Amino acid sequence: MSRYRRAKIEGGTYFFTVTLADRSSDLLVRHIDLLRQAYKSAQELYPFETLAICVLPDHLHSVWSLPPDEADFPLRWSLIKSKFSRGLPADAERTSSKITKREKGIWQRRYWEHTIRSDEDLTRHVDYIHFNPVKHGYVSRASDWPHSSFARYVARGLLPADWGGDAREIPGKFGE
Repeated sequence: MSRYRRAKIEGGTYFFTVTLADRSSDLLVRHIDLLRQAYKSAQELYPFETLAICVLPDHLHSVWSLPPDEADFPLRWSLIKSKFSRGLPADAERTSSKITKREKGIWQRRYWEHTIRSDEDLTRHVDYIHFNPVKHGYVSRASDWPHSSFARYVARGLLPADWGGDAREIPGKFGE
């Protein structure tokens, strides 16, 4: 098996995509409170700042900033994923590989991470996160998705409430 090399920069800022193994599942929004508890628990043990986040039914995107002397985001994700998984009912249909590795098979084993390199790069990734529920057709406006940091950005005056427009006004979207 190949070993993935991840850039680990102390105090770095990173964009992540973390995905369920079953892309047709809605576990993340159906069990959003459990996910929030797992996330908070990891954050209390190993602090990090969430600059932006969006939880969709089968995946989530986030941007984290780690403390100046920290670079271990894999540990934090491992804690979040395992605590969330342990809080769910057991699935009887696990492969022998998953049983050996003590996995429930809920998450994809790997995730995507990208080191944020500039203010422009950060802005692009935060915008991507906030527009993602519209992109996937869950809502027509970013402000309508409840599992996102978008409302926090609006409350702080960082984005207007109508940012991203309304997908219902785009020809060809939502069956028009």
